[in-house]
This record gives sequence, structure tokens and C-alpha cells, in this order.
Amino acid sequence: MFSKTRTNDAGAKPGEAEKPKVAETALTKTATDVAPTAPKGKVGASILAADLTVVGNLKTSGDIQVEGTIEGDIRAHMLVVAESATIRGEIVADDIVVNGRVIGRVRGLKVRLTSTARVEGDIIHKTIAIESGAHFEGSVQRHDDPLTASRTALPAPSADKDDQTAQA
Repeated sequence: MFSKTRTNDAGAKPGEAEKPKVAETALTKTATDVAPTAPKGKVGASILAADLTVVGNLKTSGDIQVEGTIEGDIRAHMLVVAESATIRGEIVADDIVVNGRVIGRVRGLKVRLTSTARVEGDIIHKTIAIESGAHFEGSVQRHDDPLTASRTALPAPSADKDDQTAQA
């Protein structure tokens, strides 16, 4: 339908005039043109490496993956405790996956202890999953809103409530 006449440089062989154009096209594309970009507003997890020790509290609205040692409290949207990690302090997050060691209270909407988890402390949760092989020493309490539960220990269930549950 459309046609274009081509003129070659003097001395150039047919077909050679097209080669530089191909190279120019390849050079003008950048890595961002080729690689897909992450959705805006979604930031990747902050990774704390295995050789890192943090003394102090961490707070973020994003995700954290801990592979090192933390001596302090952590508050995040999602927290993954790697097998090599040790946390001494309270953890508060919407979603918590423990593969390593935690010494302290764990509060989360969704808490998962994998088979390599080692937890010493109380767990306050909305939903919990404990895989076979996980080591846990402490108490487990279900709470509708564990993120806003007070830092003090929750009151023990009354004997009347336990009797009603046992009879049901």
C-alpha cells in the first residue's frame, strides 16, 4: 500500500544501510523500557541481612524481612523472621511468619510458626498456624483485634466461660 524508495550511500552494499538503524534502535532503549516496573505505592520488603545487629525499635508501614539480630520491638505491616534471625522484643504486625527465633511477645492478625520456628513468649492473634516441629513456649490467646491489645497481659478467661465452653 505504501512504498518508500531507498537511497544507498555511494560505495555501500545493499542491506548495509539498515544495520546502523538497528543498532541505534537498540541503543535508545533503556532498562526501564524493557524491565517491568513495580506497581506504584507497593515497595519491596526491607531486608535486614544476617550479619546485621540492630539495638533499638523498628517501625514501618511496609514489610520487613529479618535475617540478622534485633534487640528491640518491631512494628510492621508484614514481618518475616528468617531461620538465621533472632528477635528479642515485642513483634506487632498484620502478618507474621516466624522461621527463626523470637524471644518476646508476638501480636498479629495472622501468625504462622513454621517447622523451624523457636518462640519463647506469648502469642496474641486473630488466626494462627503452627507447623509440626515448631518449638513454642508461652501462651496463645485469640483476640479479635490483637494489634490494639494493651501491652500488659490480657486477663485470663473466667472460670464460668471455661465451664460453658467445656459443656458445649
